Amino acid sequence: MDSNLEKLDRVHKAIEKTRERLHSCDLCPKKCHVNRYEISGFCMQRIEPRVSATVLHFGEEPPLVKEGGAGAVFFSGCTMSCLYCQNFAFSQKNAGKVFSFEELSRHFMKIQEEGAACIDLVTPTPNLYGFLKAYELALEEGFSLPVVFNTSGYEEVSTLQLLDGIVDIYLTDIRYTDDALGEKYSLVPDYWTVTKKAVKEMFRQTGSFREERMRGVIVRHLVLPEGIAGTEEMAEFVAFELSSSVPISLMSQYRPVYRAREHYELSRKISEEEYDYALDVIDRFGLTGWMQHFESKENFRAKPLRWD
Repeated sequence: MDSNLEKLDRVHKAIEKTRERLHSCDLCPKKCHVNRYEISGFCMQRIEPRVSATVLHFGEEPPLVKEGGAGAVFFSGCTMSCLYCQNFAFSQKNAGKVFSFEELSRHFMKIQEEGAACIDLVTPTPNLYGFLKAYELALEEGFSLPVVFNTSGYEEVSTLQLLDGIVDIYLTDIRYTDDALGEKYSLVPDYWTVTKKAVKEMFRQTGSFREERMRGVIVRHLVLPEGIAGTEEMAEFVAFELSSSVPISLMSQYRPVYRAREHYELSRKISEEEYDYALDVIDRFGLTGWMQHFESKENFRAKPLRWD
């Protein structure tokens, strides 16, 4: 891992480049080209960071939690509009509080003092400038936790390149493997086209996740009803275009919340058979990772397991 001085230099350069781009914002694939110093674009954010909560979170993947929990920072706003989003209150309705850079930096330091295993930035791109400014201040105070970039995967490659050497762990979704389904259920026209390129850039920077170095890419895949998530295509992409050593976090927690019931096919939980099929796909492509376990058809329990 880079020293704090090296990271400070990288962060300072990223701040300068991000500041310039905010005059005609193109930080995410939406490319609103609004002047964020005057108005907000699709993500509803301006310059200072808006945050819903900062908590020690024990529901993330086991190596990101360890004994102390992941230091989750739930940012407001999103680059997507998923009809089934569990976090819609702050991702789409912009609930949260505007922090100064200094205030957010103090929260980062508190997370470290409380024994977190990492700092887990949940959907940070709309507030990227605010994160970088707060992170710079925290580094100057001795902040040293690994940085987790927790993302939908729908990211602009040129923005990710600003984060090379700053982000330690990319915790990225692969939601769909069909652009048409991304447009139907998350209201973005090019999800898979964009995400393939973005995840390849994440992998170029950090490689496959390895717990001993707390660095690398983890792919999250939420199993959706009726095969909507494209599990087989996801597994093929990871195995053959990234590496079979990239761990997969296969999630069974889908619930028909928010606007999901507007579509019949999204109006139910997944079946045990659908999840078992997804597990079989992961195994068939020689991938490893973590699964969530059904206790019953009505109750889920997170359970970390490794496939051999």
